[in-house]
Amino acid sequence: MPDPASGRPELLLRARQAVTPDGHVSVLIAVTRGKISAVLPYDTDAAASYPGVPVVQLAGDEVLLPGLVDSHVHVNEPGRTQWEGFATATAAAAAGGITTIVDMPLNSIPAVTDAAALAVKRAAAAGQCQVDVAFWGGAVPGNDAARPGLHAAGVRGFKCFLVDSGVPEFPPLDSQALALAAHQVAGLRSLLLVHAEDAACIAVPGGPDYAAFLASRPPAAETAAIRRVIDVARDTGVRAHILHLSAADALPLLAAARAEGLPVTAETCPHYLALAAEEVPAGATTYKCCPPIRDRANRDLLWEGLRAGIIDCVVSDHSPCPPALKQLPAGDFGLAWGGIASLQLALPVVWTSGRERGFGLADLARWMAAAPAEIAGLPAKGAIAVGRDADLVAFAPDEEFVVEPGLLRHRHKLTPYLGRRLSGVVRRTWLRGRPVFGAQAQPAERPAGELL
Repeated sequence: MPDPASGRPELLLRARQAVTPDGHVSVLIAVTRGKISAVLPYDTDAAASYPGVPVVQLAGDEVLLPGLVDSHVHVNEPGRTQWEGFATATAAAAAGGITTIVDMPLNSIPAVTDAAALAVKRAAAAGQCQVDVAFWGGAVPGNDAARPGLHAAGVRGFKCFLVDSGVPEFPPLDSQALALAAHQVAGLRSLLLVHAEDAACIAVPGGPDYAAFLASRPPAAETAAIRRVIDVARDTGVRAHILHLSAADALPLLAAARAEGLPVTAETCPHYLALAAEEVPAGATTYKCCPPIRDRANRDLLWEGLRAGIIDCVVSDHSPCPPALKQLPAGDFGLAWGGIASLQLALPVVWTSGRERGFGLADLARWMAAAPAEIAGLPAKGAIAVGRDADLVAFAPDEEFVVEPGLLRHRHKLTPYLGRRLSGVVRRTWLRGRPVFGAQAQPAERPAGELL
């Protein structure tokens, strides 16, 4: 239905296939002042209804998707901008059909653990972003007094670690500090995001053997930590979100928490759904991430967790670094930085693997747009519906491509997906009705992205 208060649209998009909350439909979308002002039948006479308004016709092989929301991105600027930055990260996001990212409070310097650090990060991002950017804050030992100010300044929630984060400026919380943080975050009516691995279960391996690295971070590290988070959620009522779930052994715990009515959600990542430990060559540290990529049987169970709704969303955990930090000549999994660059590739990676398992684009729109928008508290995002931001993607699901460095807009092109053939090509991306990738996207004096 049209929104009669929205006024005359500036753009119309016509698609024979669109993924909306009502399912796969043929539509004419009206965009007014950056919002979706009408979702009309495909055969609506645009010239009669909206004379003079330009119409973009999607190709017959394209599906109109809502702009994706990636709520787990490490941009790293300022302080480690040589790892990634807002200009390159958001350009990669737009090329991947992602119209909103939520930036993690590390690995930038300063880490976002108080309002002053958030102001520094927002200043660094201003004027650089091709897509919209929101921010998480940090919960670390000793920043209790700063958290209310961070919340008032607009962070969407608070991230903490239960194990060493890899950077000294973002230390982990012990059990007492976790409980205190949960109580405080619950009082703020905010969200506590947890990197859930138990340090007591983790060893420090060295060398090029991936099996040894995998054994050093067993599923028990995740399940032990997730039990702690569930207990804290039960005790405090805090909304808790489990980051980058890799161990399928935790699925029964999460299912039981959901059945109990506890406010605990979980995400997984493209690399856990598409890659497998059996495929990782010795010394191939481009595959290193924490928690690690596990075996094929575990991967299959994660897909079943998505099917059952135990896992809520799929986000990239884009955590790039300069190639030297991956220790490629030595191939040492103990010394290499743990993180995978995948922001631009998340959609085709998940689609390629998901369609083989019988999932459809409506599933991807739920996992990669609607659910992360809801978890991060972004009600204008995540769906093709009247009143939402006109964040839209023209996606060709049957077109294939090979991942090559020249296609990637990340600052560094190092990724385990190089050379892989993937299905699904993002042809155009619109942010609030403005083209930011593909045909008609024009360089602008000031990029279209806003800081949310």
